[in-house]
Amino acid sequence: MALYLKLRAIIHRLRVAAHAVWIGARDPEVPILVRLFGFAVAAYAFSPIDLIPDFIPILGLIDDAILVPLGVWLFVRMIPNTLHLRHREAAAVASQKPVSKTGAFFVVMIWLLAAILALNFFAMGWW
Repeated sequence: MALYLKLRAIIHRLRVAAHAVWIGARDPEVPILVRLFGFAVAAYAFSPIDLIPDFIPILGLIDDAILVPLGVWLFVRMIPNTLHLRHREAAAVASQKPVSKTGAFFVVMIWLLAAILALNFFAMGWW
């Protein structure tokens, strides 16, 4: 159980760090090229599409475990420490906000409805 709690804490810290990168990428005080790199890191961190798909055993998770922390580390190295601390604090505060499970339910239902409509569309030969 201790391993599970440690892993959960590491994942939470990585999420906060990736969110801090997202906040930093939108900060006008950060140079434009660094902002573009930050957008790329945040997009990769939060995107369901990976370089190596997650369903491939071990390799699918290793790319996230290496690329996201590496991208966060590089982004942090490119900006002043005071900016990074401000972004990290904002991300930590945002991580404490409650999550809307009702909102997530409605989003999932909309995606399911869209999938059903798409399957019907192709099954009927309307394409």
